[in-house]
Amino acid sequence: MTFHRGKLGHYLEDGPQYCGTVVYVDIGLPAAAPSGAVRLVAAPRGLAKYAGHKYDYGHALILSGEVGKGGAARMAARGALRIGAGAVTVGCPPSALIENAAQLNAVMLRRVPGADALSEVLTDKRINALCLGPGLGTGAREVDLVRAALTAERGLVLDADALTLLSQDADLFALLHDKCVLTPHGGEFARLFPDIAEKLDAPALTGPAYSKVDAVRAAAQRAGCTVLFKGPDTVIADPSGRCSVNAAVYDRSAPWLATAGAGDVLAGFITGLMARGFAPMHAAEVGAWLHVECARAFGPGLIAEDLPEALPGVLRDLEK
Repeated sequence: MTFHRGKLGHYLEDGPQYCGTVVYVDIGLPAAAPSGAVRLVAAPRGLAKYAGHKYDYGHALILSGEVGKGGAARMAARGALRIGAGAVTVGCPPSALIENAAQLNAVMLRRVPGADALSEVLTDKRINALCLGPGLGTGAREVDLVRAALTAERGLVLDADALTLLSQDADLFALLHDKCVLTPHGGEFARLFPDIAEKLDAPALTGPAYSKVDAVRAAAQRAGCTVLFKGPDTVIADPSGRCSVNAAVYDRSAPWLATAGAGDVLAGFITGLMARGFAPMHAAEVGAWLHVECARAFGPGLIAEDLPEALPGVLRDLEK
């Protein structure tokens, strides 16, 4: 039982496991959260589409890896398309074009052998959001692609292999800007922000304990962009210190999300929302909330490919 509203400990780390059922008791305090408070991500609004051209809803570009490594990018692309981006293109090495063409229909394809080709593709100003990382690779080509994307002045989601490259190259990390969203899991967060992760993992022998909220706020400030630290207690923060928690706990528990490729779809959701014009922090919050709801709607047996297909039903329910 807790007064007024939930506290961070009810949602972070092992808190939900020990709380069981939480009852909130109203004691007459104002409903509005104080300035700087951490918010729980709530059901989003404003996702409906109205009349307009497809490019009114943006064009997302998802960069893919070599032959045999395109599945993650294809899942991200389908997530971006399902969430409402007007157009989605997968950019891949020429050798992977046939493999991707055999599995994509509504998603378009472009040859992107390297950074020069990416710069040429981005002369199309309708491409307003990019996603790099899922199945991308970590070689010299990929370093150049990440660098070109970071200097392209577009909305940019960096996940998976792109996060590994950022953790290995301080010059790349220094190019991060406020249009970027980083989506690390625990291991990736530790590679990107080792000192912050060490502080988070240290035993709390004296209070106040250093929480995941503290860690993500510090990471976002250092990176100069939005950071989404994945988990059942997903924490999202931007450089200003704004912070929210997307808690997949209690009656929102979605353990089926612990499956290969789920994070790639989340990256696609966020990219598609940024293509539609959502600010990075808002896109991360809405994408994370919808990601959980898709898993809950599908239920046991979920695989990553099911997440985009569950999205139409979740969106219909939001419009009721």
